[in-house]
Formats: sequence, C-alpha cells, structure tokens
Amino acid sequence: MSSLDQTFRLLTSIDAPFLGSRTARRTFDFGRTHVVRPKGKHQATIVWLHGLGDNGSSWSQLLESLPLPNIKWICPTAPTRPVALLGGFPYTAWFDVSELSENGPDDWEGLDASAAHIANLLSTEPCDVKVVIGGFSMGAAMALYSATACALGRYGNGNPYNINLRAIVGLSGWLPGSRCLRNKIEVSHEAARRAASLPIMLGHGTCDDVVPYKHGEISAHSLNVAGFRNLTFKDYEGIGHYTIPKEMNEVCNWLTARLGLEG
Repeated sequence: MSSLDQTFRLLTSIDAPFLGSRTARRTFDFGRTHVVRPKGKHQATIVWLHGLGDNGSSWSQLLESLPLPNIKWICPTAPTRPVALLGGFPYTAWFDVSELSENGPDDWEGLDASAAHIANLLSTEPCDVKVVIGGFSMGAAMALYSATACALGRYGNGNPYNINLRAIVGLSGWLPGSRCLRNKIEVSHEAARRAASLPIMLGHGTCDDVVPYKHGEISAHSLNVAGFRNLTFKDYEGIGHYTIPKEMNEVCNWLTARLGLEG
C-alpha cells in the first residue's frame, strides 16, 4: 500500500438553491488521499468514500485486505467543514447536511465540489481501466450523487460530467437530491439510457440507528423509479451502522461479476 498527499484546493462559484438567489463562494480543502495499488493486473480503479467524521486511511486498510487483486483503491479524505446536523461543529464531510429527510435542503455546492474532486482523481486512469465509485454512509450518498451526475452528463451547477462510471456501490447511505431526480432523467433520452445501464449495489442494515434503514429503501425506490434499472438492494437483518464480512464478501462477488475481473 502507498499513500499520496494530494490536497486539492477547489474554488467553486454557483447559485446555491438552498441559500436563495445569492451566489455563494466557498473554498474546500480536501485532505490526504490514500492509494492501495493492485497486486495483480490493473483492471479497475475504485474511489472509496468514507463516512462523516472519518478519513481515507481507515478504509484503505480494510480494502487492502479484500480478495480483489486487480483493483486499485483510491481513498480520499473529505474537507473539514461545519456540519449543520451536528450543531455546526467542524467534521470531515463531503457536503453539509442539516437533516436526513426527503424534504430537507441539499447542499448542491458541496455535493458538486466533492463530485468534481472525485472525478479529478479518476480522470488520469488508463482508458482500458474500468472506474467505479463506492462509499459508506455519507460516502455512499456521495457515490450516488456521482451516479446521477454521470447519468445526466452534468453536475448540479450545469458543468459537464465527463467520467464514464462502470459501477456504483453504496453501503448504509442515502440519495441526495432524490425529489427532482426522476424529472431530470426523464427529459433526456441519453440520460435515461445511461441510468438504465449503470450497475448499482446498495446495502443497508435493518437496525441502522444512524442512517435508518428506511432511507436505504427510499433511495433504492427513487433510483429505480428514475430509471436506474440495474440496481441491487441487499438488506442485512439485525445489523446497525457498520459493515460485516458477509456484506463485504457480497460486494466483492458483485464487483467481480459486474466488472468482469479475472482471478
């Protein structure tokens, strides 16, 4: 395993709907990125995103132990920012969140900034390598937002999204921007085609007391209704807000099948 110090300073300027009509400018400082090199033939690269308050290092250690020798793992660290859900105190977070609710405001600016950072990490991968985004909790939410940007061909701010994602994995997370997703996909034949062809695996524990199980169910339903037909949703009876060996084994098997990995 090797690690890279990649601190990206990403300045964005967009109209943020949740802030009204004024234009907001925020600077996002992304932390250290950890890279796990493939032990075999490099067939796929997966950016794996941690949850709220965590960092890329903790996940890189687990991912290195998985029986997937042909995958390169990139584990970035989110910016440290005030999080409204936690009283405005600073935590590593891919975007701000005030509540887990279908009707809660979405931090489009933060979502776009993190999605662009993740896309930048994948932009230099060889053209014959399949690229994937996965994550846990808030990281899963970020992965699903990237999936919607990929299908639409653009970020929320209208800038083009140019990464051809081959699969998405989201564990114990939720779907940001679910309210308006279906309408956005339906108006574009190309977006509908991309949505239908993108494999997505979701997993959620039925006893999750941090991101309740219902949010996993609602996210899977919203994605399916919006046209993401190639979707697998797995529930884990009695499991809380954490992963278990069974879940990670099923992730490995799913990735191997969807990506056509050797060995």
